[in-house]
Amino acid sequence: MTTTSTVTITPPLLKQQPQTLELSLDSRINHLTKHGFLFGKKLAASMSPLLHDVVYQGLGLNWGQLRLDSDDMDLFLNLVKDPKFYGASVTMPNKVAIIPHLDYLTPECRDVGACNTLFLRDDPSTPGRRLLCGANTDVIGVRESFVQNVPNADIYENRPAMVVGGGGAARSAVYALHKYLKATQIYLVNRDPSEVEAVMTECKQRGYGDKLVYVESVEQAEGLEAPGAIVACIPDFAPVTESEKTVRRIIEVMLGKGHKGAMLEMCYNPSPFTALGAIAENEGWQVILGTEAMIWQGIEQDKYWTGREASELPVAQVKEAIAAKLAQLSKA
Repeated sequence: MTTTSTVTITPPLLKQQPQTLELSLDSRINHLTKHGFLFGKKLAASMSPLLHDVVYQGLGLNWGQLRLDSDDMDLFLNLVKDPKFYGASVTMPNKVAIIPHLDYLTPECRDVGACNTLFLRDDPSTPGRRLLCGANTDVIGVRESFVQNVPNADIYENRPAMVVGGGGAARSAVYALHKYLKATQIYLVNRDPSEVEAVMTECKQRGYGDKLVYVESVEQAEGLEAPGAIVACIPDFAPVTESEKTVRRIIEVMLGKGHKGAMLEMCYNPSPFTALGAIAENEGWQVILGTEAMIWQGIEQDKYWTGREASELPVAQVKEAIAAKLAQLSKA
């Protein structure tokens, strides 16, 4: 199967020509029993294909996930018709745009309003037709980062939690803290009030907005109960603007309170060792690297795609491969 388009496709799926990138499903796909895609933009640094390749090799499956650096939805929807297609990881800017094209959404996908995983199921009413289904495994990535890494859940359960940021990752974090990690309240901290308002409005529409508290000032933060879980969903940049400096100071106030919990630092590119992580460690918090969320959301994806349980997947090998990749990047 060969399709031509003017969109950008990351190697090895492209043949470079002047002003045009021609998508050609090459011999790698032809030699695979099944193939999937990582569908989004700016994919060069993504470790998703590596993660899934380790799983498939561990299971003895001749499968592979290929980067599709594109936001061309028509192109993607044509590619998924291939009988050998098993599913896709969906990343920005396609997580919301894909939803109208899907036949079914999992509860997490519906309630978060974003899809990061496309999987297939047979249509019971139409023999031979495959349903395109959407899931949000980012939620599971957040949940399992705490469950798998924090021995004593009492430090974050039945306490307030905090989310820093206002994008898609923050929405998944809010949902995970609400649905699975027993947060009594969820503090929202972000430099952009309009983003916070959007998150709060969406969460209220989906039935769990009553737990959200927008923390706007240092003075307000000083009067609040200490959180037990924090999920940081912002880039690792030094604060420059006044609003960014306020966010940093609010975080420092929360980290400095008497109760010490666990912080998931979702930022891991270019390095998982961030300034916020260092501040949290210095204040006595347990810091969970963002690669943990990536690993567990990826394992959840492979549960959908392979039909195996997590206990049947080579999780230890995945962790070793990701750790080795991080070590390699830190030396670059």
